[in-house]
Amino acid sequence: MIRRLQFATIALMILFGCVSAQAAGPGTVSGWVRDSAGVPQVGAVVQLLRADQSVILSVFTDAKGHFAFSNVYPGRYAVKAMGATYLPAMRENLRVHANLIVNLTLNTLFEVMQWLPAEPRGGNAQPDDWAWTLRSAANRPLLRWLEDGPLVVVSDGRGSQPRLKARLLATGQAGTFGESGERFSASVEDTPSDSRELLARVDFDPGSRAGMESMLGFKQDLGYSGSVQAMAAVLVDQDLDSGDAQGLNAVAMRSWQTIHLGDLLEAETGSEQVVARFSHDAPETLAAALPFASLTWRNGADQIRYRMSSFHGAEQGRDSAAAILPALSAVNGHLRMERGVHQEVGWERQTENTSLSVRLFADRMENPVLEAAAQFAANSAVPHEGLFDQASNLIRVAGPGYSAAGMVASVERRLPGGNQLRLSYANGNALALSAAPAVHPTALAQVVADAHPHHAQMYALSLSGTLEGTGTRWHATYRWQPENTMTAVAPDAPDAHDPYFNLHLRQTLRRSAIGSRIEAQIDLRNLLAQGYQPFVLSDGSLLVFAQDQRSFRGGLALIF
Repeated sequence: MIRRLQFATIALMILFGCVSAQAAGPGTVSGWVRDSAGVPQVGAVVQLLRADQSVILSVFTDAKGHFAFSNVYPGRYAVKAMGATYLPAMRENLRVHANLIVNLTLNTLFEVMQWLPAEPRGGNAQPDDWAWTLRSAANRPLLRWLEDGPLVVVSDGRGSQPRLKARLLATGQAGTFGESGERFSASVEDTPSDSRELLARVDFDPGSRAGMESMLGFKQDLGYSGSVQAMAAVLVDQDLDSGDAQGLNAVAMRSWQTIHLGDLLEAETGSEQVVARFSHDAPETLAAALPFASLTWRNGADQIRYRMSSFHGAEQGRDSAAAILPALSAVNGHLRMERGVHQEVGWERQTENTSLSVRLFADRMENPVLEAAAQFAANSAVPHEGLFDQASNLIRVAGPGYSAAGMVASVERRLPGGNQLRLSYANGNALALSAAPAVHPTALAQVVADAHPHHAQMYALSLSGTLEGTGTRWHATYRWQPENTMTAVAPDAPDAHDPYFNLHLRQTLRRSAIGSRIEAQIDLRNLLAQGYQPFVLSDGSLLVFAQDQRSFRGGLALIF
């Protein structure tokens, strides 16, 4: 009797388990297969695999490179794509609970040897890695031999061998605060294991008085739980003065953790510790703790995000120590840091070729940086009201604090031929100087005191792509806002650090069989010299304020 009850209980458990599994309902796994240039692959074989790499279903892509598997029950799967003359590509550890979109990129063996990105950061992201940042390591293709024999390109890195990437860069530049003149930099990026990434960079100016930047980054992947990341930066610039105080030393340490709360929620929390002081005759040491956090909810192609930060990220895409350090200025020989509170709520939808986003934000700014080109009169001393860079003849002063609220909307579209188009609009307050610049001599302190918040609008157009035949990669942007505004409208917008007309070019000059290459780079900022506001000081000096000075940077990079 007891044995019959046990059998009955087991039978009921099995029955309820089957009912529950059926209640979950099947879903679909679909997506697109392209090559590294973004060209759809017609007739590519796509396989749906179990966790043990055994094949469940096989389909062919259509004329648009699209594929689809229907009636896929919840669980963990892998998807593999194969095409003639390409290495197979595979995505592993895919969790299916409803409808899932999986995009795959096919690469040749030669392309993999060059360590080109195999998978863009998003469905509409540029495949070209313009900013050589810590997270770029996760986008490189990784090779692995499967148990059944073929060599495939995988994107999760499990079981791969350590990878090393290095770059030597020599540039000449003019018109940039703290970076004008000749510069040499060396960068090393390493993946010592399948879950760790390292990035180190040293940047120095041989023509300055021991000017140096260094940066170190670390990332530990925690699998489905998320990741832990940290970046540290040291800046030593002896060409920065403020009255009698000379030379600037700054250190920043940024650490953050990403947490996955199931498949729908992702949270990120972290903080940045900053310490800065003058090298000589320093009246004080500036220290600050700057927290930040975000929460993202994803549902298919849509996501809703809340973000809070204590500093603005207009420079976060740059690959230098200055990208981590908040903007600094000075008032009466005392260092000031641009900071505040930024909060935003946004919605974004990403499809195969298009991305739409709308964000509402509220800011409270303290010590916003105003920058001007300085032509000091004879026998005039460096003013105490600002932080002066002797190499570029640029001065930064701290403007009055203000609050802002507004919105940012953008649409991004992938065009034929691998080109990219982005349109953006924003409104909100920006710090403005007088629309009719003073023609009579005035004090610098009075010029700064007259700065006031002004509600303005911003329009931005961004185009990027690769020229056929030459392989030249280009990125052109134009962002307009009223020329009397000296700070960005919506400073956390994607185009905030590129005011007016900017052009970036990269051209490979020589490529070796082992994957190393020599590359020429040109970066032109505010090429039309827009937004200039001149003021004559009481001592006869001339200051020309602008949100971004016209600057040039060009050089050669050896990447291997």
